Amino acid sequence: MAPFRPKYITFDCHGTLINFQMAEAARHLYGDRLDEPAMLQFIKNFAAYRLDEVMGDWKPYAEVVHNSLERTCKRNGVAFKDEDATMVYERVPSWGPHTDVPAGLAKVAKEIPLVILSNAMNGQIMSNVEKLGAPFHAVFTAEQANAYKPRFKAFEYMFDMLGCGPEDILHCSSSFRYDLMSAHDLGIKNKVWVNRGHEPANPFYGYVEIADISGLPGVVGL
Repeated sequence: MAPFRPKYITFDCHGTLINFQMAEAARHLYGDRLDEPAMLQFIKNFAAYRLDEVMGDWKPYAEVVHNSLERTCKRNGVAFKDEDATMVYERVPSWGPHTDVPAGLAKVAKEIPLVILSNAMNGQIMSNVEKLGAPFHAVFTAEQANAYKPRFKAFEYMFDMLGCGPEDILHCSSSFRYDLMSAHDLGIKNKVWVNRGHEPANPFYGYVEIADISGLPGVVGL
C-alpha cells in the first residue's frame, strides 16, 4: 500500500521542531536554590501550569509564562519576581531547532507544503521559524487563531485558512496533550509522533512513531 501523501504536513513548532528550553530557563533562574529532586519537581510543575494556562480564553503568551511561573514558584516555595518571567519570555525567540530538523524538513519540503500551527505570538515565532532551514507554506499562531492548542479552535482556524479538512493533512508533533489527542478527536487520521521523550507512548491515538525528523521523509515515501 502506498504511503499517504497529504496536501500539507502540519507541525507543532516548539518542542517538536524547536528545542524548547523552558526547563533550562528554570534551572538558570532557580538552580542555585533547589536541589536536584526539587528542581525536577519544579520543572514538572512548570510544564503542567503552562498547559493549564492555555486551556481557557486566549491571552498573550507573556501572561501564560508569567502566570505559570508564578504559580509554580508558589507551589514549590520559591520567591517569584516579575522580571524572571520576562526573562523566560524574551528567551523564546532565540531558541533554535533540534539538530535533526533542518535536513529532515528540507527533504520533505521539496515535495509537500509544510505548515506550522504554534502556540506562539506573531512577534516571536518567525525568529524561530527562520532557524529551521526549510521553506514553510504557512505559519499560524495562537494569536491569529485567538486560541491555544489543545483547543479545537486553533486547529479549526488552520483548516479554514488552508481551505482543507482533517482528511487532507498529516499532523506531526512530539506532544499528545497539546496536539495529537485533539488531532485524533478532530478526525485527523494521519499523525506522526516524534518521540522526544516528553510524554509516554499512547497507541490509542493512532500514529506513526519516529525518533526524530530524519524519519519523516520515509513516512510519506520520500
